[in-house]
Amino acid sequence: MLQTNVLASFLDYGKCLQLTNGAVEAVVTLDIGPRIVSFSFPGGENIMNTQKDSFEPLSGEAFDRHFYPGATWNNFGGHRLWISPETYPDTYYPDCKPVEYRLTDAGAVFTPAPQLENGVAHEIELVLDETRPQMQVRHRVTNLSKEEKQFSVWALTVAAQGGTEIIPLNTHDTGLLHNRVIAVWPYTDLRDERIYLGGRYATIQQKPIDRALKLGFDNHSGTAYYLLGETVFRVQYAANHPDGRYPDGGVSFETYSCALFTEIETLSEFKTVAPGETAFHTENWTLYQKPCDLDAKDDDSIERFLQQLA
Repeated sequence: MLQTNVLASFLDYGKCLQLTNGAVEAVVTLDIGPRIVSFSFPGGENIMNTQKDSFEPLSGEAFDRHFYPGATWNNFGGHRLWISPETYPDTYYPDCKPVEYRLTDAGAVFTPAPQLENGVAHEIELVLDETRPQMQVRHRVTNLSKEEKQFSVWALTVAAQGGTEIIPLNTHDTGLLHNRVIAVWPYTDLRDERIYLGGRYATIQQKPIDRALKLGFDNHSGTAYYLLGETVFRVQYAANHPDGRYPDGGVSFETYSCALFTEIETLSEFKTVAPGETAFHTENWTLYQKPCDLDAKDDDSIERFLQQLA
């Protein structure tokens, strides 16, 4: 049964809403964001990075001009909602104002102030399963402008330090044609020790290395995992490869890793959104107990690990 509780303060995030079905719990900011700043088994390890004050804020002349004088964007950690392709400074909307929310039978809807400068309005709805450690995260972006916009709904989870991300690779036999797309950002060195590119899986190990990397994948499975301590976090989304149109070279899944965190990013199809129309993108989150040890640079070990999740 769903239980909710308004927390006067959670860590250093101010007022937050806590939701639980007894099998899993989530915490969402109400003074800023919104950000899902905790997702865990009750009393368990938090998947989210909450080192809010460790992130470098962004501001400057471009922010002053596009938003308002003194505008500043903060990462804040946790899970957030953006749209892609990424542009500067538009993408980095200073979402530091209070968030409205309303409870539903199975969760809650979180509505921040509309981004008038960008001509869009964001909304995140959480729907908890009745009994299982599962939660659906529904993202909605509405075009408030008088003109069509083209974008993908972009969901980003800033995961805690020390974890291992697992990304299934497409293994379809396409004969003489290519069967997968991997996008590489210019600051990424493919020799990086954190990266493993196998025949069936890719992994990213978060380590305190002061050098960023970013990769994108045409993730046909619409599934990725993050192993943190004794907890496994699974993200699932609707992927439409090879037919769907996606940004950044045709990838529906992206990951960014640096010394502070690994970011798990999923994208909806890239579409034209009419004035007043809303674009949707849903992620399904599940938590598991770690079933066994894992060699993150061996496909067979990864496959055995995933087969034992229950």
